[in-house]
Amino acid sequence: MTTAFFSHDDCLKHNMGPEHPESPQRLSAIISYLADSGVGDTLDWVRPEEVTRDQLLTVHPEKYLHQLDLMQPTRGRVFTDPDTAMMPDTLRAARLAAGANIQAVDMVMSSQVTNAFVCARPPGHHAERSKSMGFCFYNNVALAAMRALNFHHLERVAIIDFDVHQGNGTADIIGGDERILMCSSFQHPFYPHSHVHRQPENIVNIPIESNCSALDYRKAVESGWLKKLQDFRPQVILVSAGFDGHRLDPMAELNLEVEDYRWLTEMITSVASDHANDRVISTLEGGYHLRALAESVNAHLEVLSSAH
Repeated sequence: MTTAFFSHDDCLKHNMGPEHPESPQRLSAIISYLADSGVGDTLDWVRPEEVTRDQLLTVHPEKYLHQLDLMQPTRGRVFTDPDTAMMPDTLRAARLAAGANIQAVDMVMSSQVTNAFVCARPPGHHAERSKSMGFCFYNNVALAAMRALNFHHLERVAIIDFDVHQGNGTADIIGGDERILMCSSFQHPFYPHSHVHRQPENIVNIPIESNCSALDYRKAVESGWLKKLQDFRPQVILVSAGFDGHRLDPMAELNLEVEDYRWLTEMITSVASDHANDRVISTLEGGYHLRALAESVNAHLEVLSSAH
């Protein structure tokens, strides 16, 4: 059994401008580093197909999808919020990223691969049910969750989100759905300044103060998540993998290192080994220092590919 690695050249065509941190170079840096490290040779590389409209409708209403279709320009860029731009190739890239998550669930659930990593963009965890924001258009991890629940008829799905920004979109979509346990760590107070307090019982938030030490971060996450995950006994674990908590990342003020992401991944695969037949589907969210991002993803994949 292997780790599937989903990527598509057309995800590089979505370009929000030369100064925008969510750049095509993020994917290029990861893929180049995996080639140099040798980890890329251990992976099953998959070119994803686009998500279908019916699959998108499991999470997003038609009115919202139609609005995005109407907004996509034939040339130039239009902004859906101050941070998030669309260009002619944007929705193609977003459909591929979303489709990769659904395809990854299908391949893992049918035992074609043990686990999977989706190296695609735009990211998804800020996209709410009817709102694009924070560089995101379709909520990739929520789409993966609905695929696992509705198509593969699972009863318990865990979502782990360790991006430095809270996955407000995922919380908006899955809040109150008792089939899903979402465990989320994020810098606070920080963007997007929502969905932190008074959350439904199926969402476990671990707000992290800026400049928190890596050791204190580990303690907070382990004490906040591990018992709840073990008690929940997830049948599959979905990961919103944001690597922007790295101390070099320009977008945040946390102090994580590559080894902290290795530790996080080991914790996730341990729970998956106990309860989910090693089934983990991880999808790229944030991470904007190219070298730190590439090194962190490499460590993440080293752990995933050893969990067979």
